[in-house]
Amino acid sequence: MAAFRGTTNDNSSTTLDSTAAPGTEKTTIIGEDPLNRQATQLGELEAQAIPLENDAFGNEEGAEVQYKTCNWWNTGILMLAENVSLGVLALPQALAILGLVPGLLCICLLGIIATYTGYLIGEFKLAHPSIQSYADCGTLLSGPILHELLAVGQVVVLIFIMGAHILTFGVAMNAMTDHGTCTIIFTVIGLVLSLVLGLPRTFKNISYISFFSCASVIVGVTITIIAIGIQKPNMGNIVAVRPDVPLVLGLAPVMNIVLAYSGHVAFFSFASELQNPRDFRKALFFEQGVAVGFYMLISVVIYYYAGPDVASPALGSASPLVSKICFGIALPTIIVAGVVNGSVATKYVYLRIWKGTNVVHTNSWKALGSWWAICTVAWLASWILAEAVPNFNLLLGLIGALFGSWFSYAFPPLLWLWHNNKNGRSFATKRQTILSIFNGLLVVLGMAVFGLGMWSSGWALHNGSGGKVFSCENNWHAKTAK
Repeated sequence: MAAFRGTTNDNSSTTLDSTAAPGTEKTTIIGEDPLNRQATQLGELEAQAIPLENDAFGNEEGAEVQYKTCNWWNTGILMLAENVSLGVLALPQALAILGLVPGLLCICLLGIIATYTGYLIGEFKLAHPSIQSYADCGTLLSGPILHELLAVGQVVVLIFIMGAHILTFGVAMNAMTDHGTCTIIFTVIGLVLSLVLGLPRTFKNISYISFFSCASVIVGVTITIIAIGIQKPNMGNIVAVRPDVPLVLGLAPVMNIVLAYSGHVAFFSFASELQNPRDFRKALFFEQGVAVGFYMLISVVIYYYAGPDVASPALGSASPLVSKICFGIALPTIIVAGVVNGSVATKYVYLRIWKGTNVVHTNSWKALGSWWAICTVAWLASWILAEAVPNFNLLLGLIGALFGSWFSYAFPPLLWLWHNNKNGRSFATKRQTILSIFNGLLVVLGMAVFGLGMWSSGWALHNGSGGKVFSCENNWHAKTAK
């Protein structure tokens, strides 16, 4: 894909040449570009001259390794594998803590908002094809300092998520083997498997194993639902609202719901490897539609049958034998979803190291060796984190508060506000004024989630809820799986 095409108001074709250098003064008139489309969320700008920009990977024609090879369904499966994984396993317990009504409202409303903010990311990517990550957005917004802050932030959040998957692998192995050996050994096995599966450099290759990830979590959760539907361990013992829950405790399940929609940190990277970047919308609506519906269905059904003692991860809500089977079936999603995030983190560092060269488009030892080295360091860091915070729910809540609040809820509307303010369109019409206020409120929401979530996570750590670091102890407690 050597060019990205827009359509002018007079229906003539306009080409964005991906081989042009960044900052080139050449301009073009684009009518159907997301910046200028009448109905776009990015400002309803009239057709105007804008600078040409490279896309993230430049001209790949004839390249030995090509990255822009994904169809929308490849990307949709990747997004599903990344999002519908660990977060969904904590949602039934979130309903048990919050109550059925507030829990479902949080899942639904946060899902709708996450769909909207994901859409903003796709539109911003179309308007600025050179962007491959949030760090690149930082350069646009405020220069190199914000670029570096967001670069560190996005890599750290991805390593946190990778660590959560290693931790969950240890939980699953302990559940399946009745703590057959030291938990550290189990997490090391998870580390090695994740590292090996993360060696492919393109998302298209990883999307193939992502099919197994999506299938495994759906099958595992479905078996859990069928099993507890037959066993009825505490059927119907549900509460509509839990007014007695202290705020600091009620925030923890909300953070787990935020985590279930925290895939936005990888969306720019996914969009960068699409054959047609406009297909990101299809992938997004497919992923979010499946995710929100799936989250609401499994959380309600498992909570209804398991009652207030529902386990987290939810696969432990069935009998011990069925729980072992379900954890075994869910192992692909526990591993692969972490691999997807690991690939995003590795690729950011990889592209930054070889920026301005053709190394990333080759199969040379330099290209492969550097990729393997970065991948190894990232997974080692995530393993250390998993051992440092060995509590499943606490680690998920910490990730949601620290990073999901910003990357999924605050930054996308902030990009919208920046773009429209830059072009003098923030309050140009009544509709733009309403959108400006709405997006401003979303930024405030993201900041509030961050502050309250950090307070809740800090309280849990202070009160000893984090577990023992680098411990051989069993991190799966069978008593929750009656």
